[in-house]
Amino acid sequence: MGVIAATVATLLFAIPVGSAVADPKPSLKALSKQAEELHTQIETLSEQYNGQREKLKTAKKAVEAAQKTLATSESDLAVKRAKASLLAQNAYINGGLGQSLAFTTSDDPESFLDRAATTYALEQQQGAEVNLVTAAREAAERARTSAKTRIDEVQEIVDGLGTKRDKITKLVAKVESSLFKRAIGEAGRPGSRAVKVNLPVIGAGKAAIAARWALTQQLKPYVWGAEGPSSYDCSGLVMAAYQRVGISLPHYTGDQWTAGRHISKEELRAGDLVFFYGDLHHVGIYIGGGMMVHAPQTGDVVRIASIARRPFAGAVRIAD
Repeated sequence: MGVIAATVATLLFAIPVGSAVADPKPSLKALSKQAEELHTQIETLSEQYNGQREKLKTAKKAVEAAQKTLATSESDLAVKRAKASLLAQNAYINGGLGQSLAFTTSDDPESFLDRAATTYALEQQQGAEVNLVTAAREAAERARTSAKTRIDEVQEIVDGLGTKRDKITKLVAKVESSLFKRAIGEAGRPGSRAVKVNLPVIGAGKAAIAARWALTQQLKPYVWGAEGPSSYDCSGLVMAAYQRVGISLPHYTGDQWTAGRHISKEELRAGDLVFFYGDLHHVGIYIGGGMMVHAPQTGDVVRIASIARRPFAGAVRIAD
């Protein structure tokens, strides 16, 4: 009996008590790090979303062009079919060349030869028209296939947009939860409190004017996929700023990266676009003195910041 009691006691002491003790809460530092990682995921997905929207615009234009080509091809086919049918009827009325043997028994050989020549010409023309109808029909089929392909591409893009939108929405809800808000608020981060700053922007060209206008948008909230006038994401702010000076840019960092001339960090001047991270998922507008104006991330607002705070990927000059 004593042995059994001792064994039970040993087992009881050996059982972990983790189930009775709550897991330690993550530290503020750990929560802040998680929140920043979520912000990066949101911004990366947002720019992928923007890229798909630009692709969708192009695909829709391709659909319109394909459908116009299809309508033209089908109209052309109908005209050629009608003409070929008419020629076939004329050939039938004239008897075709099958009656050429009748020449030897004709009472009026000269009249017969005239009719035969006309019939031969009609049949030659009919043959050419049949070839044209065949070509037109093939062109219409190609146009129909092309239109269907373009429509399928659009649907695939739309489905992809829906998936990305759902992912972003979930991430935004998470990063805006009270847990992460409290963590970021208590831990704090550099420049966490936004203040509108009026800085002089040097230059009289379109780039400088775009930069000055972007500064007027300070304190407007970051909203993924937004392009103004009340909220922006990073590439949306850039697009809106350059629209003000008559330059059309796509709402996507990947396309903005190829929209101008690449320059070094040493060449930077007001209005140049500055890109960050290896996948170029963030962009700002340089204003001089190592500073930029940008729309940072969910929960933040348009503000100025040092370009040294993010991993610099390169710069692009859109205009002088």
